[in-house]
Amino acid sequence: MRYFNLFSDILITEGVNRIVISDLQRNISELFPYEFYDVIKELKEKSIENVIKSYDKESLDIIKEYIEILLENEFGFITKGDWDQNFLSLSHEFLTPNKITNAYIELNNFDYLSKIEKSLSNLDAEYLVIHYYGPLSVEEFKLIENVFQNSTLTSIEVFCMYKEGINESFIELLEPFCERIYNLVFYNCKKAPFKPKDKYKFTVSFVKEIISKNSCGKVDLKYFNTNLPKVLEAVNHNSCLHKKISIDVEGNIRNCPSMSQSFGSIKNITLEEALNHKDFKKYWNLTKDKIEVCKDCEFRYICTDCRAYTERTHENEFGLDISKPLKCGYSPYTGEWEKWSINPLKEKSIKYYGMKEFIKTN
Repeated sequence: MRYFNLFSDILITEGVNRIVISDLQRNISELFPYEFYDVIKELKEKSIENVIKSYDKESLDIIKEYIEILLENEFGFITKGDWDQNFLSLSHEFLTPNKITNAYIELNNFDYLSKIEKSLSNLDAEYLVIHYYGPLSVEEFKLIENVFQNSTLTSIEVFCMYKEGINESFIELLEPFCERIYNLVFYNCKKAPFKPKDKYKFTVSFVKEIISKNSCGKVDLKYFNTNLPKVLEAVNHNSCLHKKISIDVEGNIRNCPSMSQSFGSIKNITLEEALNHKDFKKYWNLTKDKIEVCKDCEFRYICTDCRAYTERTHENEFGLDISKPLKCGYSPYTGEWEKWSINPLKEKSIKYYGMKEFIKTN
């Protein structure tokens, strides 16, 4: 008898009508019909021969095709005899020693950058996003690198406003000293001044939109992310807010710059003090499995959650907002996408967040 064994780095996420199979080694996810999952579950319990016997002649070709798809995509392998107990399953635990893994800060000056660096290093942060409300000069990019040169940060992403004169020569001036900056995004750029090349140590992109707080929380296929750490974090914790800290442009310390609750100002307290606030971690363990609609979605472990902008329809027993993200236009019940901003059921929340003008310009 032959048995099909699923590789341990294959994660199957069950939705209402479809499943997503995530290959956590190759960092890819693929959609399949729900009946495909029924066959996989049978193959876990029975030999290939017995599975095939259990179907009538009309379904036989489909079952054989499904098994071929599993093998062609290298989702698993065939063994003789039931060897399943000899293969250890992948642990879905997510553990990291960092008190904070990532930070998002909005700036219009560099007054508190050294203080922020000290706190982020004390908290063992590794990733930082800087959103600067204005253009940056070469010297200011150099300042960012210098401030964080001895920090625990490994990666810095910078969003800043585009200005005339940011061209290929400007980018080449950044090349010699950029060690932690790995991605540059210049926004409010009507036309890209040049086509960015792969020769730089960092990636460069130009976007037309004006990036603001209201830009947060968009749900789209192009933002889905399949990699082992991010998926396992999403299985166990909130995929956006877990071990994250933010500072808005006014200096308020928040879970995310777009969220309403402030835990103090960087002008008066440290990030460490804000982290010790009794409410700071309240959303850290809110997974997609506990959020309305998301809990039925096949994409839930590769999608990033948003608690800043939601449909505001549900709360749990602890008073946490467990509503679907406002900017998601996908329905797991129909398998269809629609433009979220034109859904009449979201009109009340759009008005609450004052997003009508934002929608018109984006």
